[in-house]
Amino acid sequence: MTSGTVLKNISDTGIKVVRIWAFNDVEAIPESGTWFHNKGLYVIMSLTNNWNPVPNTTIYSNTTPEVLIPVPSPRNTLSNDYGGMDLYVRQFALQNHDEFYTNGDILTAFQNYTKQIVLRYFNSPAVFSWELANDARCNSTIPTSATCTTQTVTKWHAIMAAFIASLDPNHIVSAGTSGFQCTDCLKLYPVTPTASPTPSPAPGKKRRALPLTKEQIIKQRAESRRKNRAAAKRAGTLKEDGIMIRGRWVSTATREVSSSIDSTTDGSSGVDSQDILNIPNIGFGSFQAFPDQESYGPNDPNLDPVDNKINSTLAWIQQSAQSAAAVGKPLVLNGFGLVTQTNLNNFVPFNATYAPYASGTGSAVTVQRSTTITQQEQGYSSFLEMGNSAGLAGIMQYQWGSAGITQSSNAIQLDTTDSPTPAAGTGDSPNDGYSIANNTAIQQILKQGAQAMAGGS
Repeated sequence: MTSGTVLKNISDTGIKVVRIWAFNDVEAIPESGTWFHNKGLYVIMSLTNNWNPVPNTTIYSNTTPEVLIPVPSPRNTLSNDYGGMDLYVRQFALQNHDEFYTNGDILTAFQNYTKQIVLRYFNSPAVFSWELANDARCNSTIPTSATCTTQTVTKWHAIMAAFIASLDPNHIVSAGTSGFQCTDCLKLYPVTPTASPTPSPAPGKKRRALPLTKEQIIKQRAESRRKNRAAAKRAGTLKEDGIMIRGRWVSTATREVSSSIDSTTDGSSGVDSQDILNIPNIGFGSFQAFPDQESYGPNDPNLDPVDNKINSTLAWIQQSAQSAAAVGKPLVLNGFGLVTQTNLNNFVPFNATYAPYASGTGSAVTVQRSTTITQQEQGYSSFLEMGNSAGLAGIMQYQWGSAGITQSSNAIQLDTTDSPTPAAGTGDSPNDGYSIANNTAIQQILKQGAQAMAGGS
């Protein structure tokens, strides 16, 4: 299978835009070069990555971490093995991840690289946008300084967006953040409030949304928990855990709702996606949905673990869409995925270099909390439907995957024989737990999602 065939298969589903790394930062010159193919697709070119852990990294933000077993893999097998911010920090003999955003020498080096890539493709009609970075944030697998804040990351986006806009007037500059918000942070680019009272919109136009607030998030979570509790009670699955003291019911696990927000909306990641989106040279924003790696809200004890992941992701999509609507710019879900029980052995977190749940290392609890194939199909369908109804400008699943791959000593290459049956020594494309290679059911769901979005455009 050639790379052209892979892209044609993607295009045949009705997908119009793909997202790729436009970098392959190295500490030694690789054996093979990098090239791009265009098969009727537009390309979001992501210029760097927040994550570039060194081999045998054992950091994994999980409430119940498992033993990590190092499993050697060829370079570029994982999405985080193409270089990125931390490689720059290491090469400049610095200590903190956030020095990528603030160090003048690193900024000059990164702008030099960016200039070469942008000028190479600035006349290409295949480029959809220049995405500044994947999942930029204060923290990574190397330390961060105590001075990194949301304004640090926002300022870097503003500098780089202006730099690219000065080089290329033909293409959009986009943010590649995971969508983290900070409802109470000081903004560098505050949303201008509309005059009150807001006049009724013209026929066919929507009223501009208000920015997301802490109070709204807490209220929505409380209402969701009440609905889920009522549904469990009707279904006969509710575990009655009420306690009566002096004639009054006391809140217990299935009733309690936290009065605080979490890391996705409190700014602790150093990211305020709404502020970044409101930068004048940013054309559209992004967010991601990977509930096996991020928590998008407190677990509801009325739901099982998988339903918790799916429901919190649906709420995350709604919240992200509202935040972008308040700015008045398009928003793209530029990556989403659920790790299934069949893919668990391959699952490598974005901040690690090997699979923590490979055969013999994952616990029975981990497997039980993983998504079944049926649940994945239901989850993907609901994500696409919610994204479309919320008004997202685009939705991208991660990662496509394909069969018929051959491997050289230091590089992963597509088989160029075009044989209908893979030759000996070939196999599936790199998979860090999200690949849908040969998964026709998911591919059909994506096709239906693309058709639905095209129908509403």
